[in-house]
Amino acid sequence: MFFKQFSALSLAVLSLSLFGCSQRLAADQEIVDRAKLIHKEALTLDTHVDIPDVGYATEAFDPGIDHPKLKCDLVKMSRGGMDGVFLAAYVRQTKRDAEGYKNAYESVIGKLKAIHRLTEKMYPERCEFATSPDDVERISRNGKKAIMTGIENGFAIGKDLSNVEKFYKLGVRYITLSHNGHNDICDSCNRREQLGDKETEHNGLSKFGEKVVGEMNRLGIMVDVSHISVESFYDVIKVSKAPVIASHSGCRALAEHPRNLYDEQLKALVKNGGVIQIVAYGGFLKLDLPRRSKAISDLKKKLDDGRIQVEQFQERMKEVDTKYPPANLSDFVDHIDHAVKVAGIGHVGIGSDFDGGGGIPGFNDHSEALNVTIELVRRGYSEEDITKIWGANLLRVWREVEKAAVSERF
Repeated sequence: MFFKQFSALSLAVLSLSLFGCSQRLAADQEIVDRAKLIHKEALTLDTHVDIPDVGYATEAFDPGIDHPKLKCDLVKMSRGGMDGVFLAAYVRQTKRDAEGYKNAYESVIGKLKAIHRLTEKMYPERCEFATSPDDVERISRNGKKAIMTGIENGFAIGKDLSNVEKFYKLGVRYITLSHNGHNDICDSCNRREQLGDKETEHNGLSKFGEKVVGEMNRLGIMVDVSHISVESFYDVIKVSKAPVIASHSGCRALAEHPRNLYDEQLKALVKNGGVIQIVAYGGFLKLDLPRRSKAISDLKKKLDDGRIQVEQFQERMKEVDTKYPPANLSDFVDHIDHAVKVAGIGHVGIGSDFDGGGGIPGFNDHSEALNVTIELVRRGYSEEDITKIWGANLLRVWREVEKAAVSERF
């Protein structure tokens, strides 16, 4: 009798359990289906992806295939429903002497040529270079991928202000004022002691830096505050006559890292009209274990010093990730949540930093972009909210920068 009662009770509990599981599966599928519809309709843009070197967009390094060494290529973009991406021409900070300025300038020119080679010679039928928000929308409507470009590290400008306009004419639409190490424009949030950097050099933006920001405003180039010091950030906010962007940064309230923005900076960004593009770099998304931090720091020093290349850095980072598990998709969207809470839905976007160290479980390359939308839907974001985060906010800022440029000229 007891066995029969127990069996009946067990079956009842099992039935309820299966029913609950079925409900959860149905709810999950509903979320996925809704996310797919939203993702398809939204204009999906990523403001920061690095290219490896000047050999990019050649037969030797082809971004038109599902490339095993790239987190962003045309195949992955299509698979993940990505409409456009800013490919960054990154330049490493070195000594500020004649040779250093010359090498930095030539490196950026070579990378800009490579990006144009992708759209104009290799795959003009699949992608097109965009220099305005209108271009981006038109290209997307025509079924192509919009390729844009920015420069990561104003060191490439050297001390020659006329270089800003030269870069503009080559299609550059944002410049990250510094990288790791102070330059002639401003102080970085990460000084380089091996280059002789003190804690601060200009105490923010230099006089030359003010001229650079003014010239960017005049031309219609977005000022990028990622990588710069807190003092530099506030100087830029004070000086700029147009909204600014943080092309790939996180929230310092969630991860105390110098690359992230404090809540007060987010609020200042709102008053400026700008946008923070949340980065998918694990080390900026959550506090690392000390051993993981040291391992990453050691690798970065080797990269900065030129002892290893970007590809080697990425391979060795895989070993670090295995030993010390990195942040994941949930951590990434936590930063989106926090930025939205502090700055508002109109001032948040996405800048992955793919192929420059970015990539997390769940959003490790552009083929997994839908996962971000699924998580946003799961957390209750509306279609309008998600559309803003994926691209509309960035285009709004870009248009305001263009408008400010027009008014500056007349």
